[in-house]
Amino acid sequence: MTEAILLVGGKGTRLRPLTVHTPKPMVPAAGVPFLTHQLARARAAGVEHIVLATSYLAEVFEPYFGDGSALGLHIEYVTEEEPLGTGGAIRNVASRLHSGPDEPVLVFNGDILTGLDIRALVRTHETSGADVSLHLTQVTDPRAYGLVPTDGTGRVLAFLEKPQTPEEIVTDQINAGAYVFRRSVIDTIPAGRVVSVERETFPGLLAAGAHLQGMVDSTYWLDLGTPAAFVRGSADLVLGKAPSPAVPGRCGDRLVLPTARVAPDAKLAGGTVVGEGAFVAEGARVFGSTILPGAVIEPGAVVTDSLIGTRARVGERAVLTGAVIGDGAVVGARNELREGVRVWCDARIPAGAVRFSSDQ
Repeated sequence: MTEAILLVGGKGTRLRPLTVHTPKPMVPAAGVPFLTHQLARARAAGVEHIVLATSYLAEVFEPYFGDGSALGLHIEYVTEEEPLGTGGAIRNVASRLHSGPDEPVLVFNGDILTGLDIRALVRTHETSGADVSLHLTQVTDPRAYGLVPTDGTGRVLAFLEKPQTPEEIVTDQINAGAYVFRRSVIDTIPAGRVVSVERETFPGLLAAGAHLQGMVDSTYWLDLGTPAAFVRGSADLVLGKAPSPAVPGRCGDRLVLPTARVAPDAKLAGGTVVGEGAFVAEGARVFGSTILPGAVIEPGAVVTDSLIGTRARVGERAVLTGAVIGDGAVVGARNELREGVRVWCDARIPAGAVRFSSDQ
């Protein structure tokens, strides 16, 4: 079937400190690097050849995925010496594609978790005769996104910047980050410089009279760009709300990886993941959270909607809600950390140092 390009070069700055040592697509979601879910879904749709467009911490990808044969894929890697933007990254890997000029090439952003029907997007592209087809999704509040209005046949009419007033919200459709390009269109993207496919390539094609087709698919869709969204996405994969053939176990309230240890009276729920070698001690309660490999949750700690980094430690009776704890960090006993807090890698918070309630 179709070959694909996966854009995995971003620095993931909104996800720091998760991305200090790990590129965003390699941060574990539901027990495996997030990229594994995208690769597995592409393979399930019939894709056999995928080119990974890498940049930030590019050396991490190939040692993990190799040639892709374990996933039934042939994977190639192309590294940008300098970041080239989404369009520039697509153009930079063009020499590795095997498709003929009129054949379709799938392109995915590396930070979107979606239940998109990939085969349906390809069919839409082929039956409409489009130059580029875009997955569009509908959102309740589109003010944070660029808008993509279409006509009655699904043909794209415009690409509009984020609306500033209610009058500018002319549609609830947004670009969902998955595309099918006619192979020859990729070759028209300027080489060797930064190009944004969203701000330059697509509007330019539309202005030149090209046919851009939108397919609205409002199944599960989540941009994993923030820590809160990443934690939610991982939980939704475990719960089965987001579909993936790569979840290493049965869907349910919890996913405990091999070699992880959980005390018999500890409570895990809400799509919680406990990674390899991690330990959740007696009396601890963990809801909707991701505990990465080697991390320790000490007795009586309560962790909700949080991500605990590799080899990090959460102290006895600490209470964390909506927190991100970096790799190797230590949160001392009885601390209380609330929504949005980010504890950097290897940081140390003494016992009882941060509280929102009395220490009595």
